[in-house]
Amino acid sequence: MTPGGDAAIRLSAYHADQCDPRKCTTTRLERHGLIRVFRRLSMLPRRALTLDPMADTSVSPADRVQALASGLAVIDLSWKRGIMPRLPSRHRRRLPYLVAANPVNYGVPRFLSSVEALAAALVILGAREQAKGLLAKFAWGETFLQLNAEPLAEYAATGTAEDIERVERLFG
Repeated sequence: MTPGGDAAIRLSAYHADQCDPRKCTTTRLERHGLIRVFRRLSMLPRRALTLDPMADTSVSPADRVQALASGLAVIDLSWKRGIMPRLPSRHRRRLPYLVAANPVNYGVPRFLSSVEALAAALVILGAREQAKGLLAKFAWGETFLQLNAEPLAEYAATGTAEDIERVERLFG
C-alpha cells in the first residue's frame, strides 16, 4: 500500500550493469526495498508492463489494471553503450515526451533515468504518491515532477494510448 492507501504497483528492473554504480538509480531503489532488480532479462515478470523507448504504444491510464495485476518493469542500461534487448511485444510501453531532471541529462528530452521513467509511468497510471516516494530518494527527484508538471497532469487525465499520443504532440 502507498501512503495514500492505494495499492502499490510492484516494480522490477533488468539491470545490465552498464552504469556507474554510484549514480545508478535502480541500485539505490533496491537498497531501499522499493524495487526488485534482476541481472537476467528472463527473470523479469512475464506479464509486467515493461518500459521500452522503442515500443509503439504509449503507457496510458488504460494500463493501470495490468500494472496493478502484474507490475511495472524498466530496463536499466546505458543509452550510450547498450542496445535495447529484444522484449516480448505484448506488454511493452513507451513514455510520452518528458524532460530529464537527473544531473547527467538535465533538461534533455526523452533521456530519463530509470527512476524518472518509473515515476512518470506511475503518475500516468494514477499512482502519484508511489512515484513521489521513489523520487524522494534523490535530491533532484522533486525537480523532475516540477519540470514535467503540465505534461504529466495532461497525460494522467487521458484514457488511452491514442489520447496520450494526441496530447504528446502539444509538448514534443
